[in-house]
Amino acid sequence: MVLLADLVATSREVSATRSRKAKTAAIAGLLARLDAEEVRPATALLAGELPGGRAGVGWSTLAALDVEPAPEPALTIIDVDSAIDAVRLIRGAGSGQRRAEALTGLLGKATGGEQEFLVRLFGGELRQGALEGVMVEAIAAAGKVPTEAVRRAFMLSGRLPATAEAALRGGEPALAEFRLEVGRPVRPMLASPAESLGTALDELGEVSVEYKLDGARIQVHRDGEEVRIYTRTLREITRNVPELVELVRGLNCRVVVLDGETLALDATGRPRPFQETMGRFGAQDSRDLLLHPYFFDCLHVDGEDLLDRPLQHRIDALEKVAPQHRIPAVLSPSAERAAELFDEALDAGHEGVMVKALDSVYAAGRRGRSWRKVKPEHTLDLVVLAAEWGHGRRRGYLSNLHLGARDPDGGPPIMVGKTFKGLTDELLAWQTAEFQRRQTHRDDWTVHVVPELVVEIELDGVQTSTRYPGGVALRFARVLRYRPDKDAASADSIEAVRAMLPGG
Repeated sequence: MVLLADLVATSREVSATRSRKAKTAAIAGLLARLDAEEVRPATALLAGELPGGRAGVGWSTLAALDVEPAPEPALTIIDVDSAIDAVRLIRGAGSGQRRAEALTGLLGKATGGEQEFLVRLFGGELRQGALEGVMVEAIAAAGKVPTEAVRRAFMLSGRLPATAEAALRGGEPALAEFRLEVGRPVRPMLASPAESLGTALDELGEVSVEYKLDGARIQVHRDGEEVRIYTRTLREITRNVPELVELVRGLNCRVVVLDGETLALDATGRPRPFQETMGRFGAQDSRDLLLHPYFFDCLHVDGEDLLDRPLQHRIDALEKVAPQHRIPAVLSPSAERAAELFDEALDAGHEGVMVKALDSVYAAGRRGRSWRKVKPEHTLDLVVLAAEWGHGRRRGYLSNLHLGARDPDGGPPIMVGKTFKGLTDELLAWQTAEFQRRQTHRDDWTVHVVPELVVEIELDGVQTSTRYPGGVALRFARVLRYRPDKDAASADSIEAVRAMLPGG
């Protein structure tokens, strides 16, 4: 049995290096030592996630704990997995106190280093979606299987621990058993920003040019009368969007998996504020603000998986099952017609256009160059790292945001700038309360938070800078909105920020 201390040591080794190769080797070395029953929980822990998901423990509970550490390491990975399950099962009256007691018992068996790891784990501070790419490579190395086989299995399962277990126990044949399963969401394919519409058209050849809606990503699964709807982060929202369920049941098929966007519209057909759309995802049958779906991809229809078919084929399938709900688009347009569609999208209140290669397969979970997004303004999705207390009329509010880009090599977000611009009074009040709930530590001027909130930033560009560790800094950055539909793994990478440098 592998000790938690060994996993903590590996986690520290990974955090201490910027080398992707060294991170991969360290994780693979630990994975190769695990017994079969340790693979799933250890994989989750290495990725900074609680095995089995959230356990209902907040930072206020964790901050109140003061437990004498154990003198020597004795906790195993299985011990920790069992203890987390026990905490998760605590319900009912007095559950807060009983969770604190259970956590005290667990921490009392942990050394100082293990306690620090566990507290950060329960608090979400270790959770780094960017580490998933390194984890995939490490699983492949430990299981002696091709990286692409692991990546595809993860794409289809959406679960890194299950993917690791298959790779280490059954090798490539076990990984090949993962299939698109109707009712189980796959990780969405993502787009990269393009410098301009002309650049995207020249780079991709034969393309579909589509509206880039100011909505929220959805993935729809239907099997007969059973319909399930998921967000970009694979969270199920079926019971919150009954009008979408009803619409999908009426499509011309029996079994289907669709990718698209949904949004609320005003009386003129223009998009309502993004936050109103997102508010529906947390409501219980709120029909006073109806959502409208716009689908742009078909991943499965009536027994046929389409992930590996060209986009042109998937669009043809979409035309057959949901023609009235297709996103506005033109196929193989001239440069002039593509520019017209871009202007039409902006005039309709949307963000711009997507340019997609018609010969591209659906590369789920990856931000490749087969899909390019084109907007009139530069924007980045960045992670909030901290915020400084405001002055003057903003006194008493957390105002100046510290912003980080995703590290593609699995490290913590890399700071690229600050901004206090674009914040409304409503946002100031919200983030002041929210940041303090998510704080990890603070000083007189700054509250540092768990790096999980994503904010969309508009900027004039970037410039080289020695002030921040990424070597770049944002120019004239301002807040557009928070993105509750995205997690830190969906944020733009430091490479995307550097690509915005003049001549980049």
